[in-house]
Amino acid sequence: MTLPTFWRDLLNQDRPLIMGILNVTPDSFADGGRYFSPEAALDHARHLVAAGADILDVGGESTRPFSDPVPLKEELSRVLPVIRAIRAELDVPLSIDTYKAEVARQALEAGAQIINDISALRFDPDMAPLAARTGAPVILMHMKGTPKDMQTDPRYDDLLGEIKAFLKDRRDAALAHGIPPEAIILDPGIGFGKTFAHNLEILNHFDTFLELGCPLLVGPSRKAFIGHYLGGLPPEERDIGTLAALAMAVLKGARIVRVHNVAYAAQFLTLLQAIRQA
Repeated sequence: MTLPTFWRDLLNQDRPLIMGILNVTPDSFADGGRYFSPEAALDHARHLVAAGADILDVGGESTRPFSDPVPLKEELSRVLPVIRAIRAELDVPLSIDTYKAEVARQALEAGAQIINDISALRFDPDMAPLAARTGAPVILMHMKGTPKDMQTDPRYDDLLGEIKAFLKDRRDAALAHGIPPEAIILDPGIGFGKTFAHNLEILNHFDTFLELGCPLLVGPSRKAFIGHYLGGLPPEERDIGTLAALAMAVLKGARIVRVHNVAYAAQFLTLLQAIRQA
């Protein structure tokens, strides 16, 4: 299977890509309810693209720790109007953040082009065949447990080894369905079944996952571990700390950064890239 043109063009960029987060939910941890209406979501999408987003990631179900699943019909009613509105106005690649194949299918039909699956194709057996059939790139994330229980005392005998083995297994499952390696993005899942110390270790050894041969995504934006190490800052004040996490991950091979504050990330990455290329 050949790569979609838009994805090949993105991968040909000689810099990290910025994925802007667009939560169409009433209860996300960092911006709960702020962009819940289609009008507010479209306006925020405009701002994210103007600030430098290469991709927009649209999600209709919060996967914050201890969150409950959202019914299929409700998730569809949240994301489809937003995807259609963005696609009608903005020429930007769209990702659908879901583990439900039916949501992904309808989102792709509405104009999304990438599937961001926190379950790494495990929760819905129809997801991998859908990605293979449509040619949509897939983001496969490591998560220990489910959002409801993932932060209940997560433990590992070998943190990096276990995450790497999991991602290798999910990569191989995607390959077995005919998804090419360049269309498989791997995400070690910062904050998804990890302690604060685990998150630091993953960032410090992010290059461990380069051996898997797929583009790597990092998503530390505004997460609780940043607030913890910065003296209890609330989510909306964690953007500067987020940049420190991005720096380590990018210097160790991250190709995509998933962030709330696209403007900060764009400025930061522009200067970092200039320094690296000097």
